[in-house]
Amino acid sequence: MLEKFLNIFRIEDLRKRIFFTLGLLAVYRLGAHIPTPGIDAAKLSQFFNQNAGSALGLLDLFNGGNLRKLTVFALGIMPYITASIIFQLLTVIYEPLAKLQKEGELGRRKITQWTRYVTVLLAIVQSFFIGLTLTSTQTGESMVTMSKWQFLPLCVITLTCGTAFIMWLGEQITERGVGNGMSLLIFTGIVVGLPRGIQDLWQKFQARAWGSFTPVMLFLLVAMMILVVAFIVYVERSERRIPIQSAKRMVGRSMTQDSSSRLPLKVNSGGVMPVIFASSILSVPLLLQNVSFHGSQLRDMPYIGWVFKQLAPAEPWYVVLYVVAIIFFAYFYISIIFRPDDIADNMRKYGSFIPGIRPGKRTSDFINDVLTRITLVGACYLIIISIIPMFLIGGIHFNHMILVGSFFDKMPTWVTNGMGLNFYFGGTSLLIVVGVAMDTVQQVEAQLIMRHYEGFSPKSGRIRGRRSW
Repeated sequence: MLEKFLNIFRIEDLRKRIFFTLGLLAVYRLGAHIPTPGIDAAKLSQFFNQNAGSALGLLDLFNGGNLRKLTVFALGIMPYITASIIFQLLTVIYEPLAKLQKEGELGRRKITQWTRYVTVLLAIVQSFFIGLTLTSTQTGESMVTMSKWQFLPLCVITLTCGTAFIMWLGEQITERGVGNGMSLLIFTGIVVGLPRGIQDLWQKFQARAWGSFTPVMLFLLVAMMILVVAFIVYVERSERRIPIQSAKRMVGRSMTQDSSSRLPLKVNSGGVMPVIFASSILSVPLLLQNVSFHGSQLRDMPYIGWVFKQLAPAEPWYVVLYVVAIIFFAYFYISIIFRPDDIADNMRKYGSFIPGIRPGKRTSDFINDVLTRITLVGACYLIIISIIPMFLIGGIHFNHMILVGSFFDKMPTWVTNGMGLNFYFGGTSLLIVVGVAMDTVQQVEAQLIMRHYEGFSPKSGRIRGRRSW
């Protein structure tokens, strides 16, 4: 394995790409330590400690702590992701945009340019509302050291420029580095929480947080985290391969022979998008509960406050809606990115067919049936990965359920209240980390094999690499 790893640095072009990528990632982390001018750091930290479960707290966890310190990169890459999702959905429901996407490289460049404009617009809106929140005195003292109308334009300009610069960094990594730039930036923002997680576990071990069972609990926790990562890798690489047979046909003056291939359908074709959509929808109540109405906040009102309480993270109704939302968005997203009718038409045009299935509508129905079954498996996999971190952090509050809540009071406290672990790799974060790592390794492996070197996996490097510089 060491020999295969050293092969990376024996290729000049690949070596330059890797160092270029690492350099830009270092610049990204450097910007995460430059605060926005006019911020009272102590009051801002106290504010986030009081609103750890709010939408700001969730966004701060996803951005690697940049929002908590309100650095120049506080918004992270989220405005760009939101803009990309908007245009991805528009290409399905808006016909002119769909035609533009089919025009090839020129059309994709045009859509990319519009995505940049929408990213800047979203950054302006988000930074303006963040500035209003920090300068609000309705719930406490202002968290800035200057007047409101001096800080607002400064906050908007700083955070918007930071988002635009991050977007440029991501595009440069994609073009001149290794891997997808935007994904690597998210990956970097998430993994910075790993040292804090290790430190937190070590402190719990020293303080004997679970009494005499602390070593056993720590071992079980580490083992479970390793198993979860292995489970993610296994499912992400799993696919359903449908056999395809191609008949003989004339190509120019020659006759092609019969050939067979396979149509791979990934078990989790939607990736992490269903979890992101579900989390975004369920974070709306967290954002609205602090809104003031007739002098009082919505969460303090009798009936509305009860609804917000039931939809808080780790509450039973929150978990139920979270599960339903993941299943719904898994099918919704796969219906957008995967078109069985188009695949069936293309197969018929090129004289290909699935053995035992008639071309055309029957082929489309068969692919759709297979996709429906494996999408349900993928949705269940996403639910398991998303619920585990929630359970470790705060448990699931079954004891808050109406009528049957008293029965769950007899259960161990770690079931209903969790273990209090600062699980920095949540469901969405863990999927992104593992997925980006796998994609990056595959791209590096492809570069090695293309230059007649061995890849990392046993089946990839069929051509022996050179043994000297």
